Amino acid sequence: MHVPTSTWQKSSYCGEGESCVHIAANAPRSTVHLTESADPTNTTLTITPHAFRALLRTLKTPEKETHRV
Repeated sequence: MHVPTSTWQKSSYCGEGESCVHIAANAPRSTVHLTESADPTNTTLTITPHAFRALLRTLKTPEKETHRV
């Protein structure tokens, strides 16, 4: 899926010159697009806002809480 470059935002956790995650939101269709700057194939992951919130929640959860037995 092609997303205009003007809609992409770089992660605030990305340093200069590093491989970075970029995000673009598509309000009319309620989708979120993710890509990684070092990916030579320019693959874009398209997910719902609900799935994006779940991803962020998982990434923010300390590792010891995500590996409960």
